[in-house]
Formats: sequence, C-alpha cells, structure tokens
Amino acid sequence: MISLIGLPGSGKSTVGRQLARRMQLPFLDSDHEIEQSLGCSIREYFEREGEDRFRDMEEAVIDELTQQPKGVLSTGGGVVLRANNRQHLHERTRVVYLNSMPDELFRRLRHDKNRPLLQVADPLQRLRDLYAQRAQLYRETAHFSVDTGRPSVSTLVNMITMQLDMASSA
Repeated sequence: MISLIGLPGSGKSTVGRQLARRMQLPFLDSDHEIEQSLGCSIREYFEREGEDRFRDMEEAVIDELTQQPKGVLSTGGGVVLRANNRQHLHERTRVVYLNSMPDELFRRLRHDKNRPLLQVADPLQRLRDLYAQRAQLYRETAHFSVDTGRPSVSTLVNMITMQLDMASSA
C-alpha cells in the first residue's frame, strides 16, 4: 500500500489516481470513504459536529484503509494531526509526502469552496499556518518526499514511481 500525504490541494487525489492507474492498483481516497460513511460532505459534517468528531471518524477510516493489502491511498490534509494515523500510515504503508508551498497552493485553491479549513478571511495566511503546523509531521510520517512545485501530474507520478522502484531494489 502506498499513501499520499500533504496539505490541502497538494495533489493527493489527482496524483493518487494516476499513480494507481500506472501501477495497476486500486485507488482509495480516505475523504471519499468518510463521506460515504457519513452520508454527507466533510464540510457539512465539520460545520455540524466540529473538527474533533471529524478527526475521530478519520482515524477509524485510516486504521481500516491502511490494513488493505495493496492500493494507492489519498489522505486528507490533516491526517497527520493524530499520532495513531501517523503510526498506521508509516508502519503499514509506504508514505509519499507531496510537499507544496502555501503560495502555490493558494494559486490552485483560491476559488475552491469545498475545503472547510480554507473558508476564512485570509486563506493564504491559513495555508501558511497549516504548513508551519504540519510540515514536520508530514516529514516524520513519510518515507519519501516529492516537491510538487510546478511539475505536471504525470511528472510527479514518474518521480514517485522512480523513488519507489529505487527503494524496493535497494
């Protein structure tokens, strides 16, 4: 199992789908699985129940998904906030951190209304704060890191597959 972690908008779902297709593995998206379980959007649940209740649900889903025998797992941006999630991801999967700078993410996300943590007066500052809060947790959890910068999705997939290939032949 390969897991992708990173800030909201770093490309986890988009890159994950292409990586799964390239490696002929099932694609799993923890946010999608959570929404299926809840019967509503994460944004609605977040607003109604709060972040702690959402993180409880996310932790249960990550525990379940990381026990799958194979696949590519796209996680939510805040997955690393819980120690159990970091442990399950690191011990049960090969974790790739899609490292994106806040300014780049802001350019990608400035019109996206579906990300609950970015529905604030200053989303760029919020992304900078999230990066400051989470970057070290992403690095600690990951086995590999890829700077997303401006490469195309297919270039990122190539970079990830090369790192995975090099690691498995070492």
